[in-house]
Order: sequence, then C-alpha cells, then structure tokens
Amino acid sequence: PMGSERTEIRKRQMATTPETPGAAQAQLSTGNRGSNACCFCWCCCCSCSCLTVRNQEEERARRTSHELQAEGIPNCEESPAPTLEEVNAWAQSFDKLMLTPAGRNAFREFLRTEFSEENMLFWMACEELKQESNKSVIEEKARLIYEDYISILSPKEVSLDSRVREVINRNMLEPSQHTFDDAQLQIYTLMHRDSYPRFMNSTIYKDLLQSLSEKSIEA
Repeated sequence: PMGSERTEIRKRQMATTPETPGAAQAQLSTGNRGSNACCFCWCCCCSCSCLTVRNQEEERARRTSHELQAEGIPNCEESPAPTLEEVNAWAQSFDKLMLTPAGRNAFREFLRTEFSEENMLFWMACEELKQESNKSVIEEKARLIYEDYISILSPKEVSLDSRVREVINRNMLEPSQHTFDDAQLQIYTLMHRDSYPRFMNSTIYKDLLQSLSEKSIEA
C-alpha cells in the first residue's frame, strides 16, 4: 500500500540524516527552558521569555522616564501674543526681553534647543521665591530649588562658581527670599552674555519677527 511505502521512505531518510551536535544542543536548550520559553523565539539560546515582550517593557520604561521628566518641568508662562513692537524691543536689550512673559517664553524655547533651559527655570524659581512671605513656604521652596538646580546630583544643575555655592550653603542654614540672589545674578549674566546673542540670530526669533512683520503689512 502507498502508506507503508511512504513510511519506509521516511525511515530511510531519517537513518541517513545524522543529527548534528548543534541541533541536539538546541533541542536540549529548548527543552530546558520549560514554560518560560517562547516557542516562536528565533534565538535558541535566548533566556528571556520573548524578545518582543522585553522590547515592549524597555519602551514602556523609556516612556515612563520621559513622562516623569516632563512632569518636573513647569509649563510656559501664560501671556498674550507679543506685538511687533515688543519683539523689536527684545533686540534692544536683554533686560527688555526678560521683562515680558512672551519674551521669556520665546527665549526659553530657544534655550530648550540648546539644552540649557534649566537656566531660565532656575531664574524663574528664584523670582517666585522672592514673592513669598511665609517662613515655612520659603524654607520648602528653597529646599526644592537647591535640590533641583544647585545639587550636583540633579540633572538640572546650573553652572555656578565655588564662591557662589559657598554663599548658598551658608544661606541654606536659614533660608530666606534672597538665599539664591548671588546665584540668580550669575545665571542671569550667563544667559545675557552667552545665550542672548545666539537667540537674536536664531530662527526662533527671526521667524517670529518675520511673521509679525507680515501681519503688520497685511493690516
């Protein structure tokens, strides 16, 4: 019968095809993985349950880390759209840029592209601290500012010289609204001398100026 012939042929093929040591080892490894093994995993020596699951977990971890980091960054200040006159005034001096929320927001957007947004965030936090009068609130905010922007362990640490750091450490013994005044001035000066000239030549500023100029002409 045809069935017995197929069986006989299959037996002869199996007898003439020796099993390689690698194949035997792969089968053994597969068998040892037990219930944790993924039967569709292409990698025989992979000890994880499934590469796809591992990749998903890594992606989830990266996404969670990014979300946590974003939560620690304050939103931009609320402000009306800047006028053409205001944007032109930003080019006259850094002080005029920093006086308006719209100017600070635009400059902060630029700092973000240079990975130095923490300078503006620190300056804003110091300004907020100066508005406080409650002693316990001042102490708490000063502690948070120190942890976020002064501590060498913080990813948002700002660049300060040793003298200013010593002043801050002394001031933190009895925090006040002016604990970070020297540091705030140093960061303000840094932004003025280092980042402000590049901002004035950036596409962020030029595009905003061009857009407002075109709207003014149309009006």
